[in-house]
Amino acid sequence: MRNVFSRFLIAVLLAAVQSAWAQIPTPKEHFGFNIGDDYQLANFTQTEAYWKKLASVSDRLKLTVIGKTAEGRDQYMLIVSSPENLKKLDRYKEISTKMARAEGVTEEQARAMAAEGKSIVWIDGGLHATEVVGIHQLIETIYNVVSRSDAENKRILDNVIILFTHANPDGQELVSDWYMREKDPVKRKNEGIPRLYQKYIGHDNNRDFFIQNQVESRNMGKQLFVEWIPQIMYNHHQRGPAGSILAGPPYRDPFNYVFDPMMVTGIDAVGAAMYNRLNAENKPGFTRLTGSSFSTWYNGGLRTTTHFHNMIGILTEIIGGPTPEPVPLVPERLIPNNNTPFPVTPQKTWHFKQSIDYSVSLNYSILDYAARNSDHLLYNIYVMGKNSIRRGSSDYWTPTPKRVDEINVAYKADQAKARPRTPESAAAGGAFRGGGGIPSKYYDDIFQAPAKRDPRGYIIPSDQADFPTAVKFINALVRTGIQIEKSKSAFTVAGKSYPAGSYIVKTAQAFRPHIIDMFEPQDYPNDFQYPGGPPIRPYDAAGWTLAFQMGVKFDRILESFDGPFEKMPYGTLQLAAGNVASGSAGYQIKASVNDAFIAVNDLLKAGADVYRLSDGTFYIPQSTKSKSVVEKSSKELGIQIGAVSKKPSGTMQKVAPLRVALWDTYGGSMPSGWVRWMLEQYHFPFNVVFAKEIDAADLRSKYDVIVFVTRAISAPSARDSVMNAMFASRGPKEEEVPEEFRSMIGTITASKSIPQLKKFMEAGGKIVTIGSSTGLAYHLGLPVRNAIAEVTKNGSNEPLPSEKFFIPGSLLNVSVDTTAKASWGMSAKTDVYFDNSPVFTVSPDAIAKGTIKPLAWFPNASPLRSGWAWGQAYLQGGVAAFEANVGKGKLYAFGPEITFRSQSHGTFKWLFNQLY
Repeated sequence: MRNVFSRFLIAVLLAAVQSAWAQIPTPKEHFGFNIGDDYQLANFTQTEAYWKKLASVSDRLKLTVIGKTAEGRDQYMLIVSSPENLKKLDRYKEISTKMARAEGVTEEQARAMAAEGKSIVWIDGGLHATEVVGIHQLIETIYNVVSRSDAENKRILDNVIILFTHANPDGQELVSDWYMREKDPVKRKNEGIPRLYQKYIGHDNNRDFFIQNQVESRNMGKQLFVEWIPQIMYNHHQRGPAGSILAGPPYRDPFNYVFDPMMVTGIDAVGAAMYNRLNAENKPGFTRLTGSSFSTWYNGGLRTTTHFHNMIGILTEIIGGPTPEPVPLVPERLIPNNNTPFPVTPQKTWHFKQSIDYSVSLNYSILDYAARNSDHLLYNIYVMGKNSIRRGSSDYWTPTPKRVDEINVAYKADQAKARPRTPESAAAGGAFRGGGGIPSKYYDDIFQAPAKRDPRGYIIPSDQADFPTAVKFINALVRTGIQIEKSKSAFTVAGKSYPAGSYIVKTAQAFRPHIIDMFEPQDYPNDFQYPGGPPIRPYDAAGWTLAFQMGVKFDRILESFDGPFEKMPYGTLQLAAGNVASGSAGYQIKASVNDAFIAVNDLLKAGADVYRLSDGTFYIPQSTKSKSVVEKSSKELGIQIGAVSKKPSGTMQKVAPLRVALWDTYGGSMPSGWVRWMLEQYHFPFNVVFAKEIDAADLRSKYDVIVFVTRAISAPSARDSVMNAMFASRGPKEEEVPEEFRSMIGTITASKSIPQLKKFMEAGGKIVTIGSSTGLAYHLGLPVRNAIAEVTKNGSNEPLPSEKFFIPGSLLNVSVDTTAKASWGMSAKTDVYFDNSPVFTVSPDAIAKGTIKPLAWFPNASPLRSGWAWGQAYLQGGVAAFEANVGKGKLYAFGPEITFRSQSHGTFKWLFNQLY
């Protein structure tokens, strides 16, 4: 009896020990506070330790590292589901990717896999690190899902595989440490953070996902578009419109015309589950549709790029933070309407915990929806994929506003020919009397004109001038899950011959919307507050066609085609085949190749001689130093390097590295961060310079070139002193900033900075200005003026109002003086990114005297290539870029955003050429 009792006691004690070991630690037990407590933030180091602790005790969680961040931290994705599902992850991943790609899957197979599979849901947090609700809701939600044992949680674990992803570990560490540095909680604030919360690009880390330049974007993109392809992804952000708690789905028009309608209605369905749950829990303040500015037009965001892959991408923007704040009174938001069915009333104090609670409810609403509709979600993404394959395999016309306009113009023209226009017919608007429409022949003849149908595919020839950059474009497609084919030998399509090594992208793929979006122009609708009123600005860009931005040459193929093509495995990055020709005197690299600048910078660093010929071609005399670098560059960069048997005749200019300074500011400039990243990628040595150093004089003794990105310098105005005071007041006081950051404080001013910059150029220095920083030309008194202006009734020259001229982020085509050294290697016709950018009229006398040399201009009245350009005719004849002599030095003014988000490879040479 005693032995039985002893065994029983041992069993009880073992069970108790096992129970204690398996106890899920609460956030408060780990962090020392509850997630959502006022004045408390967790940093990444603490969060990482907590997740490792959860992984060690929970059988519902698999902790995975998806890559390193820009600062070298591990980036985590926590896969959460039932223990049984976690044992079969490979199978469920296989089902998810097969259903999403829809290749060779029959209807019967799809139904069976939909029943067998589990819905895959992505939930992220922390992308914009100052939006601190994002990462903290992720911590709290993960704890809830791995610890709760109620029926809803069990249903979710049984039917859903959740991919909880940390979007920005570096930013969490920076922002939380900055906030928590104050010992007195009530003094804690996030204002005044000294640098960007992503090493290079800060907030633009949510504008990087169709090109994936940054490592965090690549880490997440691989999981989203290659490895898992979830049916739903939820991207948390802040902040909601004033007078609301949060903005969410469904979103305002326009949505992108390439989408499958099921993706759009899928957002509606998930959105309904979200706000219904909040309403049931008496959580008011959810606004949607035109209640906020968010749409589904743009590609490039963490959420928005998923839309082009048939995923139901969800965004919410919520208020709140660790420092309590009020919910302000906005009278027009008090009345319930379709935008805000359940308005929130004003509140004096809104606590962090309330935002966390809302966010957890929103997460559970999506997870519960996914659990109840797992088979539907899997089957629907399969149907969307099959729809895309069908559209890419047959004649199809993507509907766009321009095509509708063509129908209306043609119909009105025919009506005018058919009968004289009378006041009565004009009042009737020429409407078709047969039931409110017009004859369908206009649809058949115009909308479905054979020459205007969508391509069956695209061919990127391997013999184009800058093929390595074209391969970078191909890799952007690869990273977003697109199937790529490569020719094994020369071939002919539609009567044109193509060399071996060319790439083929066919549109009969599940992710056809993304393919079309990367190759074809976007056609943004004319969108105004009211007829004749001001335009409504797009959520981000209106047009961004990546192939245009990167200067990639391709052919659109309208008929089905095939050839000696090899399909590349999904996710397999490509490299152009480099070659070094043999020659006794030296090597040559064409100026048209962007990566030539990497090779040249490596050669200069190795001590090799480099020259430029009269057309910009790089000539490298053969030597032991040059040979090894040239061979390495050709192999690693895929550059075709020519050779010569004797030294080239004619004038040659020796290339020497210049002392380059790149402007930045306290808190960090995203455009400057992008350039900083670019210069590192292309191996240019440089220093970062701040306003204090510029104001301190003697710049010429330290630098040869200074680069100013957009928003560094503004055009002069009567309000200069007021604006300077405003900018100074927005920044932190010097005594509030740690000593190590005080040299970064300050702004470019007309009184102190401009005279020093003028002295710098007069002494032989070069200044490169981009975007609004071209306003320096006005400060210097150069003979240029704003080309987008009109003479008002009082005789003054004023910028055109937006009702007459409005071009938000779009691609325009300019003519380029390719003979100018500044433009060496550029195409005579080049696409530029234009965001209401500066355009100039240059004095003819200054051009005649050679004081100012136009580098690029708008040759006609319709330069729009992609996006929206209201009033574009005003651009005709305007100068987009110029160089000007200032003393012994030069000013280079580039109105368009020539380095825009490191996407605009086609205009990089306008910066690079000035750095030697």
